[in-house]
Amino acid sequence: MKKNISSTVLKTRQHFEILDGLRGIAALAIVVFHFMEWIYSDYSKNFIGHGFLAVDFFFCLSGFVIGYAYDNRIGEMGVMEFFKSRLIRLHPMVFIGALIGLLAFLFDPISNHSGEYSMGRIILIFACSIFLIPFPVMSDRSFNLFGLNAPSWSLFWEYVANIFYAFILCKLSRRILIILAIIAAALLCSVGFRAGNLLGGWAGDNFWHGGARVFYSFLAGLLIYRSNWIIKNRLGFIGLAILLSFAFFFPSLKKDWITELIIVLFYFPLLVSLGAGSSLTSASRKLCEFSGEISYPLYMSHYAAIWIFGAYLTNYKPGPAELSFVVIAGTILLVGFAYAIMKLYDIPVRKYLANRRLKTLKLEVKAKADVMMS
Repeated sequence: MKKNISSTVLKTRQHFEILDGLRGIAALAIVVFHFMEWIYSDYSKNFIGHGFLAVDFFFCLSGFVIGYAYDNRIGEMGVMEFFKSRLIRLHPMVFIGALIGLLAFLFDPISNHSGEYSMGRIILIFACSIFLIPFPVMSDRSFNLFGLNAPSWSLFWEYVANIFYAFILCKLSRRILIILAIIAAALLCSVGFRAGNLLGGWAGDNFWHGGARVFYSFLAGLLIYRSNWIIKNRLGFIGLAILLSFAFFFPSLKKDWITELIIVLFYFPLLVSLGAGSSLTSASRKLCEFSGEISYPLYMSHYAAIWIFGAYLTNYKPGPAELSFVVIAGTILLVGFAYAIMKLYDIPVRKYLANRRLKTLKLEVKAKADVMMS
């Protein structure tokens, strides 16, 4: 029987603004990292060679935020309403990211890889991208799970984590979560040792590495919330943004996978604890709000430009000065593009879907009331 859910249960809880802002810093690091990994195939020479760890920070943030937002109300709202909330929040950008990727693939001004695929195959790849069905068949794109929009691999695992949360994790005691986190940490250590890094999860041959990454970090974030491991401090958004950036700019060392494990297992959870316990100054509030708002649209809309940049780099072999200009200008333009996507598409679509959902809920409540009175 469907529950009679009040509209107040569906309302989004107040955000941790600094954590939202740090998500924007991580998204920006991902964009710069994706530019630079084309320039430096050897990550030890890349000044932001650990930028890919931003995804692990996303997963840890997600565990904390999901616990905060839903632990006390998922029982009342129900699993299906939880899934609707997550789809409304996440899936509009999944769709537009796939669409942007499709258009860039078909009309790439530099390369013509689309001519190597039949229309039927392109439609199938696009459909899989929309519905987040891993389909690593594009050899010219290193067999990414989602060739039209590579970052969708982490959204796939985010959805998996949300499903496990709704059916299992929300019901488990803190003691059981700690045991699971220890197991997840051991699994992540095994992945790091065998692969030599924590970079995997995005392609067919390292698919399960993504599961290990989300397994630990999501649980760590959830445990921070459940255990109230919140450290009061005065670092503020700027101070914590600098600390977060250290993880991405940290130089490569011998046996670098150990460094990456230390960052993911301990440093990122610490930063989430500090971010939840810090406060904003009036001077940094707007910057933090902008950073948080732009983070998800930037992450999900930038990669089409990265493929075009890769073709440009391969075909034209520009010099250092030209490359510097292109990367800096490209990053700024991608932030502007993401802002436009957010204002013109993401916010209006999510608002429309949320209003439709509330309207349907009110009609259902009214219908039940009429039945009871008749």
